[in-house]
Amino acid sequence: MNITICFTGLSSEPWVQGLQQAFPQATVSSWVPGAPQADHAIVWAPPQAFIDEQPGLQTLFNIGAGVDALLQLRLPANLKVVRLDDAGMSVQMAEYVCHAVIRHYREFDGYEADTQSGKWSYRKPRNRADFAVGVMGLGVLGQRVAKALQVFDFPVNGYSRSLKNSEGVRCFHGAQGLREFLAATRVLVNLMPLTPETENILNHATLSQLPKGGYLINVARGKHLVEDDLIALIDNGHLAGATLDVFRTEPLPAEHPFWRHPKVTVTPHTSARTLREESIAQIVGKMQALQRGEAINGVVDPQRGY
Repeated sequence: MNITICFTGLSSEPWVQGLQQAFPQATVSSWVPGAPQADHAIVWAPPQAFIDEQPGLQTLFNIGAGVDALLQLRLPANLKVVRLDDAGMSVQMAEYVCHAVIRHYREFDGYEADTQSGKWSYRKPRNRADFAVGVMGLGVLGQRVAKALQVFDFPVNGYSRSLKNSEGVRCFHGAQGLREFLAATRVLVNLMPLTPETENILNHATLSQLPKGGYLINVARGKHLVEDDLIALIDNGHLAGATLDVFRTEPLPAEHPFWRHPKVTVTPHTSARTLREESIAQIVGKMQALQRGEAINGVVDPQRGY
């Protein structure tokens, strides 16, 4: 079995070494133009030239959770695209979201500003029951985030395209369900996959349906958010602020208003990083399952976009 690795902007050598060690029966190499044909590929943002030069590929493993960039390429109809199920990302995402929710709920940003100016301040404790957190997208990451939030006794809502059941979560689905979900949510956490249907879903119309004082945490994709709409809703007082980890342009340009807005917290797409050892173990396990003719999890439906 031949395995090739094609990463844009990332070093592939540690992955080659790790995969070769984990799967000694395979031949593992980094892709270069004109490289021999491979059976499987592990990729991050590969160029179209890679796809065109590898017509014999059976499986394309993406090292991130989102596959929106891959699906914009011209892919053969018989090429199986596989995303990582978790590989250590869900616990990182749960950490990030819980931190952002608690920071907002407990007003730690305000305390931080006060202490930096030498002010000893007091804020009246808020009612946790008034801070329902809505998790938009109940995939592997969303389910893990919802479970973590329940530990802190926040009411948790969940929204998905089709009906899902999650213990302790008030679940909504479909177009009518989205309106009800937003109206019942004080802190909105976006974990939706990016598809043509979900691009720009965080816009003035939808964000306005959050109760006054609502808060946004976007950890999915920058293209979900209409940035000017968010700023307008914060500036007119409808939204209390936002924590944003993903952006339409990354790195975020130095002149972007998010950097300077006092009610927007920016982090550099760091909410959940791919962990190499965990990812290699999962990918090798799936390749071995395919060798045995078994079905695997994470196969992407190109029509749905995830």
